[in-house]
Amino acid sequence: MLNEVKVQKYYIMKVSIITVTFNSASTVGATLRSVTDQGYSDIEHIVIDGASKDNTLEVVKQYPHVAQLISEPDKGMYDGLNKGIALATGEIIGILNSDDVLHDTTIISQIVQAFERDNSLESVFADIRFVSPKDRSKTTRYYSSAKFNPSKFEWGYMPAHPSFYCKKYVYEQFGNFQTDYKIAADYEWLTRVLYKHQITYQYLPLLTVDMLPGGLSNGTIERRWRLNKEIIRACAENGIKTNMFKLSLKYFRKVFEYLKK
Repeated sequence: MLNEVKVQKYYIMKVSIITVTFNSASTVGATLRSVTDQGYSDIEHIVIDGASKDNTLEVVKQYPHVAQLISEPDKGMYDGLNKGIALATGEIIGILNSDDVLHDTTIISQIVQAFERDNSLESVFADIRFVSPKDRSKTTRYYSSAKFNPSKFEWGYMPAHPSFYCKKYVYEQFGNFQTDYKIAADYEWLTRVLYKHQITYQYLPLLTVDMLPGGLSNGTIERRWRLNKEIIRACAENGIKTNMFKLSLKYFRKVFEYLKK
């Protein structure tokens, strides 16, 4: 009888990346290119569009790597993210905004390697940078997650959400984004999974995403006040005591983010 030959199959984790768009025609092409240029072989890119009025859909359709594209009215960005999470089939889920790009072609491979090294690992986060709209090679602000731990939530500090990747079952067990938050649903979700439910995490000393300035949480003093009000609510809902004074101190720390270029 011939000896049986056992063939060991190499398992590759699928990574689902969710991008929410709305009138993003001027920026989403760079976002999509940064995904299709990745050296990792199993990426599911899901694009959820909020019924754009410009030619966003025409731009997206130029990229055949996009696994799913849905365009319909929604209740905002967090509603769109929840739709994408529901469609995701990857073991790992990450979010890439429609005006952000992955920093280089190895980002997803390095993230997956971290999960492969530790089967008990449930999430990772890393660093991001803000870049000039006129010259994306120029750093205007560097956001490092290196010093984060869950006790920092009460001071208004969270890991850079665009760098955050987690196992899909984290969403399945602990829920998606709360759409009644207008600005800080990502903050609430991170406090829920990292502080309240204490999922395992690892910081990666890796620059993952280049971001354009702007976003829901940046801008006017009134918007920042509203953000901090939602952060106080998010902390309270997840067992963290904080106040407006503690949160205001984070703006002094941000000065050092602008100094690091």
